[in-house]
Amino acid sequence: MSSSRFEACLQDQKKRIDESLDRLLPQPDEAPGILHESMRYSVFAGGKRLRPILAMAAYEIAGGRDEVILPVACGLELIHTYSLIHDDLPCMDDDDLRRGQPTNHKVYGEGMAVLAGDGLLTLAFECLLGRGINGRVSHEALGRLAGRIAAAVGSLGLVGGQVMDVAGFSQDRRLETLESICRLKTGRLIEVSLESGAILAGAEDSLVDILSRYGRALGLAFQITDDILNVIGDTKTLGKAVNSDASHHKITFPELLGLDQARSHARLQVEEAKHALSPLGAPAWFLTELADHVLERQS
Repeated sequence: MSSSRFEACLQDQKKRIDESLDRLLPQPDEAPGILHESMRYSVFAGGKRLRPILAMAAYEIAGGRDEVILPVACGLELIHTYSLIHDDLPCMDDDDLRRGQPTNHKVYGEGMAVLAGDGLLTLAFECLLGRGINGRVSHEALGRLAGRIAAAVGSLGLVGGQVMDVAGFSQDRRLETLESICRLKTGRLIEVSLESGAILAGAEDSLVDILSRYGRALGLAFQITDDILNVIGDTKTLGKAVNSDASHHKITFPELLGLDQARSHARLQVEEAKHALSPLGAPAWFLTELADHVLERQS
């Protein structure tokens, strides 16, 4: 179980991220107001803020001690939110609920939802390229960071994973195929969030590699747990429809392995993630507990 120290730290980080997101996102009274309202609707609908929290934790482990990480962390959350808006569209998963509220296209229409996602993605790269950082990081470093993130969320990362999902690759009943889709669609953004925090703090490649291995295992554990909750969870707690994977005829870890084996596979990934951190010792305590938290979560 997560410690009170961990929970306090988690809530503090979420608060800092939400305050920073509020500063970075345009207000609805700034034209075009309906677009900015739509963007803010999905960003502030809730969410775990997992990706920015991971970036901040990696930044601190690598020796970062200031607020420079916040705009970069927020940029990662904006990318994640854009991907959710587009994932929920009728042409994709056609979902009506996200984080306990109607999905963006249900409130603002499909066209505005597409544009809100586009707006969030482009704003994310404004943040990654220096907005809110006020010249405290070199343009060269920010460019290198933004390039790495772009690669992780493009056709060889998040978008590529979504293509595999939409194109029916998930009907391939091999475990390695399902894992490949999940590592791209879900895991790659989690992995690069950790890499980004470490790189921004000037970490050596060896530390970046450790955090990347942790993120790779954590991302898969997160998706397996998500699949399990889609079967055994309830809509009120999850904030989205349950059994939607089955209704979309998707191959998932519980469907492929059975619930017990899926749980075991998730635990194996969490142990792998924690093992990756072993060279770091006590400074990695938060990431160690976060891995257990991902496994224990109910939403």
